[in-house]
Amino acid sequence: MKSQLPKHRGTLTPNRSLGDFTWLRVGGPADWLFQPADLEDLRNFMLRLAPEIDVFPMGVGSNLIVRDGGIRAVVVRLGRGFNEISVEGERVTAGAGALDAHVARKAAAAGLDLTFLRTIPGTVGGAVRMNAGCYGTYVADRFISAQAVTRAGEVVSLMARDLGFRYRQTDLPRGTVITRATFRAPRADPALLSEIADAQLAMRDATQPTGDRTAGSTFRNPSGASSAESDVGHDLKAWQLIDRAGLRGFTLGGAAISSKHPNFLTNAGSATAEDLERLGEMVRKKVFQFSGIRLEWEIIRVGEPKRGG
Repeated sequence: MKSQLPKHRGTLTPNRSLGDFTWLRVGGPADWLFQPADLEDLRNFMLRLAPEIDVFPMGVGSNLIVRDGGIRAVVVRLGRGFNEISVEGERVTAGAGALDAHVARKAAAAGLDLTFLRTIPGTVGGAVRMNAGCYGTYVADRFISAQAVTRAGEVVSLMARDLGFRYRQTDLPRGTVITRATFRAPRADPALLSEIADAQLAMRDATQPTGDRTAGSTFRNPSGASSAESDVGHDLKAWQLIDRAGLRGFTLGGAAISSKHPNFLTNAGSATAEDLERLGEMVRKKVFQFSGIRLEWEIIRVGEPKRGG
């Protein structure tokens, strides 16, 4: 009941459908969707929230499948109180709700190179959590520190050693909400950075299904002949394995493997979360049968199946 939840100044909505907030446009409701007004509002809410209630931080849903039964938790989604971007010297500090592309553009205008963020969909909080990267540069390469609110309501500073950055993952504790991050960026000519970003965007649009409902890359790239922990080079690409298994353009229900880029799972218009996840698991099975390699999900999948489904 709402009366059992902490007082707040932000917006708290019960039984809120999350399909409206994911790029794939699928997913059931969260028990509660909390959009805090500011850091203090978030801290107080987390501090007073009953410890048995789970918390799930959510950005713009660009790398997420919410299952059809929804999430039994308070989903925290940061808004305008968490999207500020500031530049000081060679440091760029951005609220966790700021879009990666906006951060890259503001940095470039100041002559600072964070262009790797320009083509990454999503927010700064998600980028840090997933150690997002593109064109050979990862968040870990530019990261200085992050501010976060723990599940217990403590405001903490996180360094790289606390997060344990690895390929497409970190050790961020369950229920912790990143609220801002600071990066160190090398100096470069703003005009050159603009040219680089334009070229990268053009390449992305030419090779990826940017006009479709997707959640970015579906599977992590295998590490080839090197150890499972190493991500150096990623010479063996997930899309190549999917393509070789003959799955380009394959469909299941309303879900499809993109014909343009086979490592993109798309909602062709009527997909459920179950369709998308079943198709992804089928791809993993077929790729393993064909190549002996087990693809690992890059898309985060959360929540419960639909009751009776």
